[in-house]
Amino acid sequence: MSRSRHTALFALITVAALTLTACAEPTDAAGGGSDKAAKGKTPTTDVVSAVKKDEAAAKLLPAGVREAGTLRIASSVGAPPGAFYEEDGSTLAGADIDFADAAARVLGLKLKREVASFEAILPALGSGKYDLGTGNFGVTDVRRKTIDFVTYINDGQGFAVREDSELKKVTDLTQLCGLDVATGAGTTFEVTLQENLPRCAEAGKKPYRVKTYSDQAAVWISLQQNRSDVVMSTINGLRYAVSQQEGLRFLNEFKRLDVGFAFKKGTPLAPAFQAAVNRLKEDGTYERILKKWGTTESGIEASEISPPELK
Repeated sequence: MSRSRHTALFALITVAALTLTACAEPTDAAGGGSDKAAKGKTPTTDVVSAVKKDEAAAKLLPAGVREAGTLRIASSVGAPPGAFYEEDGSTLAGADIDFADAAARVLGLKLKREVASFEAILPALGSGKYDLGTGNFGVTDVRRKTIDFVTYINDGQGFAVREDSELKKVTDLTQLCGLDVATGAGTTFEVTLQENLPRCAEAGKKPYRVKTYSDQAAVWISLQQNRSDVVMSTINGLRYAVSQQEGLRFLNEFKRLDVGFAFKKGTPLAPAFQAAVNRLKEDGTYERILKKWGTTESGIEASEISPPELK
């Protein structure tokens, strides 16, 4: 099945679930809640167009970039609240989209956006095809060897299951032994699962089976159709998805990771984007984006350039 059809099917599942059930909305840690409407309607509040250029931040850009006024960005599109297609199948929305567009406005730039698969973006940055990428890229020590990051949220790894699952909480990956685990291709989740796979044999248990999908919608379909037993994905994505699909529940957080804009190693763009994110925090736009998408618990104190992986 194609990416567009998977995405459309995911949208249909979401709308159907919300029509039939009174699912809880993601909550705002400050008590304000998100502005996500009921019955599958995603937030539409404009939190970007009022952002003004900040000359001090813009001066940190290389002269050639300031003169050109544009950057090439690759965006991975999966599911809310990160980045997804609206119901028209062509309009992009999500927290990643808002953060990138807002940072560009601070710097006086226009983004030439191209949608690319999650696993293809980081290698393409190294080849120079794109100037930056978004896709809820977690900052890991392995990735920092070849990629520079400018952080803008804190998210991480977690699990979700069907309501009938006997799993209550995963604190050790050996608890997954013998199960089918669905996750995104090329993600930190896939790496974590593959690295820990031998531990099942060491514990005298059957190994878990890692099922990877390039399309996030396919991950959820596999869980709904009993082709997988548990999903490992982003904390924010899991919480959002289970709030909109009947018969699923968020299990628990497993590990937190900083998330950032991704750049080619040694990029001269990082200081400017760091200043842009911090400017968004100062003018209130940052909090408005978090509130819009119900992810205020993922706020960071200040943007950093390629910080060490959270342990």
